[in-house]
Amino acid sequence: MAVISREFILDEVRRVALTMGKSPGKAQFFKHTGIKESDWSGRYWARWSDVLREAGYSPNSLQSAHADDHLLEGLVALIRESGGRFPTRPEMRLKRRADPSFPDAKTFERFGGRADLEERLRKYCESREGYDDILAACAAPSSTKLPGTSDEKVGSDESDFGFVYLIRSGRHYKIGRSNAVGRRERELAIQLPEKSSTVHIIRTDDPPGIERYWHQRFDSRRRNGEWFELSSADVAAFRRRKFM
Repeated sequence: MAVISREFILDEVRRVALTMGKSPGKAQFFKHTGIKESDWSGRYWARWSDVLREAGYSPNSLQSAHADDHLLEGLVALIRESGGRFPTRPEMRLKRRADPSFPDAKTFERFGGRADLEERLRKYCESREGYDDILAACAAPSSTKLPGTSDEKVGSDESDFGFVYLIRSGRHYKIGRSNAVGRRERELAIQLPEKSSTVHIIRTDDPPGIERYWHQRFDSRRRNGEWFELSSADVAAFRRRKFM
């Protein structure tokens, strides 16, 4: 069995701490990572508190300045990836799935609402060189709320929302997007030789992004275009999502 390195364990402690918003206990760390006590105890450290201290945290607490810098740098990177704008909730979630080291959207709630976060990020960037693009993004007017905050939907226009649907015809499933799922089902029914039925729909403010996510997730099961041959587990995974 391969031995887990010291640095990998420390990196995982930091990742989990950022996700939770506090330093994890042994049981929480195992739940999030699958790394057992025997993987580190007696090999690199004698006590869990020693692991936390070397990772930069005090037992049962989180070093706020250290954690805030990591959160803000993660946001800086994602703003740049997003073309100079604050990411939407689906973009945050997709980033998190693609890169587990990226913080969960909820961890940004420590800064308050969108305006509070912009102000905190602005102050962070003003004290450093090379962040002019981020300062411009903070200053730019935007109606987008911070992903993960309780006021995200306040003032939202329902026309901004759409659906990603899963439709079945025979033994194949189609994953597509629409602003009117019922109408799309009727249109497909006219075109298909076998009866079709809507299995599930996911409401989202980013239909193209969420459709792309499911297409990529089930790419190995793709048969033709947007049609897939899915297992019952695949269908169950899709049906667990109500909103993305």
